[in-house]
Formats: sequence, C-alpha cells, structure tokens
Amino acid sequence: MIATPYLLYLGHSNDEIGIKTSRGLAVFRPDICVGEFRHDDCRLTLGLPRMDFTTAYAAGARTLVLGIANAGGKLGEDLVRDALAAMEAGLDIASGLHQRLKDEPQLVEAATRLGRALHDVRDPRPDIPVGNGKKRVGNRLLTVGTDCSVGKMYTTLCLARALSARGVPADFRATGQTGILIAGDGVPLDAVVADFISGAIEQISPDRHDGGWDLIEGQGSLFHPSFAGVSTGLLHGAQPDALVLCHDPMRQSMRGLPHYTPPGLSDCLEANLRTARLTNPNVRVVGIALNTSAMVEADALALCARIGDEFGLPCSDPYRMGVESILDRLLDTDAATSAPATKTA
Repeated sequence: MIATPYLLYLGHSNDEIGIKTSRGLAVFRPDICVGEFRHDDCRLTLGLPRMDFTTAYAAGARTLVLGIANAGGKLGEDLVRDALAAMEAGLDIASGLHQRLKDEPQLVEAATRLGRALHDVRDPRPDIPVGNGKKRVGNRLLTVGTDCSVGKMYTTLCLARALSARGVPADFRATGQTGILIAGDGVPLDAVVADFISGAIEQISPDRHDGGWDLIEGQGSLFHPSFAGVSTGLLHGAQPDALVLCHDPMRQSMRGLPHYTPPGLSDCLEANLRTARLTNPNVRVVGIALNTSAMVEADALALCARIGDEFGLPCSDPYRMGVESILDRLLDTDAATSAPATKTA
C-alpha cells in the first residue's frame, strides 16, 4: 500500500495536461493531499500549500507523488535529484511514469539505505489472463474519446460519484496511473502486453450481481495512431453496455501529433460502437461529455445544447454542468431498449 497523505509533485512543469495526475488527486482526493512541490519556474498550481520536502513531512506527508507526464515517461536528472532529496526528508516515492523507479540505481540505493518505499504505479499485476469475450453478468459503462487527455477519467469519476449519490451501486475501475492513485486499485493498461489488454479489463470488471454499474476509465482514442491498440483492447474487454464519448472542442490536432486532426463526432461514435459490438452487440451511447475549460460559459452552454440536439444525446461538460442528464439517459430503461443514437451524416 502507498502511504498517505501525499505531497504532489509539479516540478518544472508548465503544461496543464502534463500535471493531470497531480491535478486529479487534488480534485478527487483532497483529503489525502497536504501540499504541492514546485520549482520557481513552474507557473502552475493546484491551489494547495507550496511546501518543500522537509516541511511536507512535518505536515504529515508520507509519499511524494511524481504526478507529472513528460515525453517518453522518463525520470530525468531533475526528477531523480528531487526524489533523492524527498527520501532524505523522510518521504516514500510513487510514480506513474513509464520509466520505473526501481530501475534507477541511485533511487534503489537511497531507498534501501534510508528504509523508504518506491512505488511504480505502472507495474501491472502478474496474473493477467488472456481475454475470452464471454458474456459477464452486470452493467458496465466505458468512456471513450476523440483523442487522449480529453476528460475520460474525470467524466468516469463524476459518473461514479453521481450514481452513488442516487443510491445506485457504482465502482470506478481505473485503467491509468492517475485513476489508480485515486481509487487505490486498477490496472495500468498501457503497461500491459498487447495480448492481455482485454483480459486485464475482464479481470477488473468481473461479474456483478447487485444491479450496480462498473464505470470503466477509457484510454487513448481509436483515432490516435499511437494508442488506438490500447483503446481497441479496452473496448473488447470492457464489454460495455453503455458508452460516453469525451471530446475537447478546442483541440486542433491529436495530442502529440500535429499532423493529425481530431475525428468528427459522428465518425468517432460509429467507430466505437462498431468495435464494442464484438463483445456486446447491444451497446449504446448514452451521452457526450465536452471539456469546455477553454471556452466562456455562455459559449460552452450553447455548444452543448447544439451538439445534444444534433445527435439526440445528452451533452454536458461534467465540470461545469454535472452529469445528471447523462445519468438520466443511462438509467432510462425505455431508451435502453431502443437503438443507439448516432448521426450518419
């Protein structure tokens, strides 16, 4: 288990998307976050007290979470230097980067000498089976996206919370490092060998008999050349009864690929439905979630209304407007028996 509370690491970051792990923890688990560590050239903040490692330990922090993402998921000299200083101050280290803490000799030596723990969140469990596609009991919703980093995790967490508030049993099933740190469990899907991706999702969303829902965090996009393989395996393994499409309307190019433009909503909806039908022919779309953080509120409301009318689906920004309209559609048994709403034009 990763010791809490956390000190959240921002380092030298100046890319809001790049600190989404730290941001997610600050938003969804503020109860276990005592502060943030950032260097003077970092212009971003989570709104938490700024602390150095010694101050954070004195305030109760027990683990420094390297809650940033960078090109290639590398630790780099600055991160290693800061992690060493944090361990000297008494903190364990947790990381969701692709490069493992336990593969860095300096960190291993210091952790052994000081009695600190190194937690690599992207270490998948060793007993993942190959997927079999057999029909499972229970209800499952999967968030999908037009691109990476468009709000799939945030939307899934909001849906899980809102369902629970209505008295419906609901569990968030994490598939990425941020979600795992928030939920305390899950599978780092982008670290799973390709043949086992669907089996990993089957494993974390098994049969359930309480009438509740598994809310499965989506990853990547079927339209992102770098990550479509993960998205495909996730759709097959999730065997979703319902999909929610997540989209950033201000995105001009695919994340990290300026030579690729995001797909249209119609194409993305149909592609995800077609892929999901392999393991659940009755899958349906229950809503569209927009990330309108870069828009003024009036424009965001108008866009949600226009897209909702165009597709005949609830459309909302979960942060600004909540997810109640999407939940209404999800729990509408009459809508569940009708064909999924898609636009072919």
